Amino acid sequence: MLVVGDVMLDRYWYGAVDRISPEAPVPVVRVTREEERNGGAANVAYNVVTLGAQASLLTVVGEDEASHKLEALVADTGIQTYFGRDARLKTTVKLRVIGRQQQLLRMDFENTPQTEVLASQTATFADLLPSHHAVLFSDYGKGGLAHVSDMIARARSAGKPILIDPKGSDYSRYQGATVITPNRAELQQVIGVWHNESELQAKVQNLRQALTLQAILLTRSEEGMTIFDAQGHLTVSAQAREVFDVTGAGDTVIATMAALVGAGYSMRDALPLANRAGGLVVGKFGTATVSYQELFA
Repeated sequence: MLVVGDVMLDRYWYGAVDRISPEAPVPVVRVTREEERNGGAANVAYNVVTLGAQASLLTVVGEDEASHKLEALVADTGIQTYFGRDARLKTTVKLRVIGRQQQLLRMDFENTPQTEVLASQTATFADLLPSHHAVLFSDYGKGGLAHVSDMIARARSAGKPILIDPKGSDYSRYQGATVITPNRAELQQVIGVWHNESELQAKVQNLRQALTLQAILLTRSEEGMTIFDAQGHLTVSAQAREVFDVTGAGDTVIATMAALVGAGYSMRDALPLANRAGGLVVGKFGTATVSYQELFA
């Protein structure tokens, strides 16, 4: 799998909450433990390797402490890293403060990469493409996929399946991909609200045909998932389980779809397994992954 997109370092500060601050009506968290995890496209690539596939990660980061920490974390998982560096870029960091088993605060540190660094990544992408079975674009809207249209065209010419976790209200840049995987809120930004299933089906099929996509996979939380393709649509129900944390569930779903499609599954055959993977990961805290053993247990 070739994973391309916006990476981030997920930091967690855990602590005890014993009192309210005398300075303002906010809890005082006495930090007792810190943890760092792969975030964004790095978490997607990590999900790919925990399923037993191999992954390369192509991205742009800053020349800062967070980028080196993230690269070391990613490399420890066996993922091949291709990090373009931009000294003017602040590597995206999401810092979550956790007290009493719940998230109290999240702070984001980020800015946008320069275009010349992104252009060099397109050349690296072309070099890596022949040795991979599928391409996964993880778009978090941080600017790392400014040249995604050119990369899609190259991957399509090479006959590679192209899976995209989209962002924003303009999906025209994803034209020609194999499948995109929006959630309900993301899809509403593009096609507007729908009042019933038949209206949803009509709007999604119109979008699919306009963008020349093979399929659109809509993740629907408690309603499961629906794939819309040339055959019509297929829905799989959510598996009832206690939801602990939905952070990164979309990463797990698209990573599972990509690994299976890259291994030769049809998208319809991969759908129930991707649904199962998403159901397993929401039972875990923070950005997490699902193993091959868990998925096929």
